[in-house]
Amino acid sequence: MHRIFTMPVAEVYPHYVTKAEKKGRTEAEVRAAITWLTGFEDATLQHHLDARTTFEDFFAEATLNPSSALITGSVCGVKVQEVEDPLMQRIRFLDKLVDEIAKGRPMEKVLRD
Repeated sequence: MHRIFTMPVAEVYPHYVTKAEKKGRTEAEVRAAITWLTGFEDATLQHHLDARTTFEDFFAEATLNPSSALITGSVCGVKVQEVEDPLMQRIRFLDKLVDEIAKGRPMEKVLRD
């Protein structure tokens, strides 16, 4: 089991926001990507952050967006579409979305709708 699985999402979330904001993007865009991927309402996302839900439990409760299968590319040298562990792949999907936001990709392309 990877250490990230038992880490609270709330510990990583500020890093996602900081990464986006350093490149002129907003926390709202990061939240939009997370809610798009997980199917959570914004209030549900906030509940998980406040409750310090682990990544494992966070994604266990999520309804993954069917378009998430369109997320491709590399994060830290790993192709997200080739990650075999389903939970790790979902975490990498989230990482990839935040990377795309930070790189200035338009939100309509990040969200693949």
